[in-house]
Amino acid sequence: MRFHRTTTLILVLLVGCLALFGCKKKEEAPPPETVTPAAVETPAPVVTPAEVAFKVTSIDLGKAIGADKKVTDPATTFAPKDTIYAVANSEGTAASVKLTAKWTFGDKNQSVKDEDQTIAPTGPAATEFHVSKPKGWPVGHYKVEILADGVSAGTKEFEVKK
Repeated sequence: MRFHRTTTLILVLLVGCLALFGCKKKEEAPPPETVTPAAVETPAPVVTPAEVAFKVTSIDLGKAIGADKKVTDPATTFAPKDTIYAVANSEGTAASVKLTAKWTFGDKNQSVKDEDQTIAPTGPAATEFHVSKPKGWPVGHYKVEILADGVSAGTKEFEVKK
């Protein structure tokens, strides 16, 4: 009889263990993600701006410029003792461009001053030139011509009045 009790006890323990551990539901692994072609993120294409050839887009005249070298006080008429600023606005890129400002006076285009600046633009730029005369400019008609590598990029006329 003893054998029967021991066997019964072992069977009860085994059934209890099976009930505890065997009935526990296994956690199922989540199903693998399915990716539809529309859901795939494609990196945006790298867009580099097309290289634009250098060119002078405009010439501004004025009595003052700002820290950005742009004219802050536009003018085409100046007093004899004014400093006269010409700003060559440009766009595009170039390894090197020689800009020249040729300042002239009167109908015979008497030379006042030639000034060169070499720049290496990588986009929009403002290049400043200026002339001044402490004793004062003669009254009359003047012109500034901007050249890019020796080729005329434009002219601006202005006047000095008392």
